[in-house]
Amino acid sequence: MTPTVNTEMMTDGSVSSGGTALWGLVLAIHLLGMAIWLGGSAYTLLVLRPSLSLLDQNQRNSVSLQTLKRFFLMVWHAMPLMLITGWAMYVGRLGGFANPDWHIQAMQGIGVVMALIFVYTFFGPFRKARRALRPQPATFDKIRSMVSMNLLLGIVVVVIASLGHNF
Repeated sequence: MTPTVNTEMMTDGSVSSGGTALWGLVLAIHLLGMAIWLGGSAYTLLVLRPSLSLLDQNQRNSVSLQTLKRFFLMVWHAMPLMLITGWAMYVGRLGGFANPDWHIQAMQGIGVVMALIFVYTFFGPFRKARRALRPQPATFDKIRSMVSMNLLLGIVVVVIASLGHNF
């Protein structure tokens, strides 16, 4: 009996063998990380923020800080997993950094920018808000603008991934 080899067509027309279940799991982790990050950003901006106007300033600050703390904790787990799984797929499935497609380069570049924006937001305005006795609304506005920027960039990444997908 001859063993069968599981093959898959790559984006450049070459054939890769084996590991489809493993790479499917890697892709699932990558996509779940993106769903957590973008979903949390959308919730923070479109649901939580408008609802906070019902509270007085002290309650608003408290709820904002607690919610952002939990959201940022989730992103601290999702972001590295997304970068690692993205690079793993880049190297392991697409043959490395030698000849990437445009959409792979764009997703990688935007993903790194998103990570840098998040790190800046966490160690800048969010840390300032957490340390303040009475955080100023301008600090929360800065956090909101950074989260908005990452949400917009994340949507762009989803569109780019869709445009670059071979059906």
